[in-house]
Amino acid sequence: MAHIAGVELPRDKRVVIGLTYIYGIGRTLASQILVKAGIKEDIKVKNLSVEEEKALRTLIQEDYLVEGSLRTTKAMNIKRLMEINCYRGIRHKRGLPCHGQRTKTNARTRKGPKSGSIKRKK
Repeated sequence: MAHIAGVELPRDKRVVIGLTYIYGIGRTLASQILVKAGIKEDIKVKNLSVEEEKALRTLIQEDYLVEGSLRTTKAMNIKRLMEINCYRGIRHKRGLPCHGQRTKTNARTRKGPKSGSIKRKK
């Protein structure tokens, strides 16, 4: 069972797909990691040798920011924006979109469900 960065990789998937189960690693980064480690993308996770698994684990731990440390870094960046009261920080505080989207009609993902107590009768 491949256990990398605190995540169990699915056994029946290809390695390039299995690595995307780790927070912070997508398809492109997974391909780059496999090239650095010298592992083919077509191999399934269950067919990895112990040496290949160890090479992947050490490469990811030493060179990449993943899982808990990445989540912490992102949270600290958002907290810093909120503390300095910049525009993006204020939008984070209010729970509104930060990247210029319209909020008059959409933005229900960030704003949550409508909170109108008055309901119209038809």
